[in-house]
Amino acid sequence: MMRCAIGQDSHRFEETFTGKPLILGGYTLPSCDLSLSANSDGDVILHALTNAISGITCRNILGKPADDLCKAGVIDSAAYLKLALDDLKAMGDKIIHVSFTVECKKPHLSAHIPAIRSAIADLCGIEASQVGMTATTGEGLTDFGRGLGISVFCILTVGD
Repeated sequence: MMRCAIGQDSHRFEETFTGKPLILGGYTLPSCDLSLSANSDGDVILHALTNAISGITCRNILGKPADDLCKAGVIDSAAYLKLALDDLKAMGDKIIHVSFTVECKKPHLSAHIPAIRSAIADLCGIEASQVGMTATTGEGLTDFGRGLGISVFCILTVGD
């Protein structure tokens, strides 16, 4: 049986660069002077994917489980994704395809999309061809398109 779920996440940028790297999909963007405001590393792409998996497993990882990990000093969003993937595996499901739409004015992502797709595939144990990604500014109609942060929507297809 195949099932689909949608995940979403967004974070605003810190007003001044904090030195925290910008990590998207488990990939650290080089030479980037933007930091996302978050208790964790703020990886909005992995957060959206984790939320999509939670839509399948019905366990909200980005609630208490992630909060507990943050309190213990674990701020790597890949650790939260791993919890969600473990739940998915326990159900006997695996990722068939995942696709992301990223909305932001900055940073410009097109050159980084192949590396981000590859990092996501590695984290999920799938092929990069099973990871789709588009990026848009949304014509500047939202705060994300005006450069104040990043928003991500994810659609996930899983099957047994």
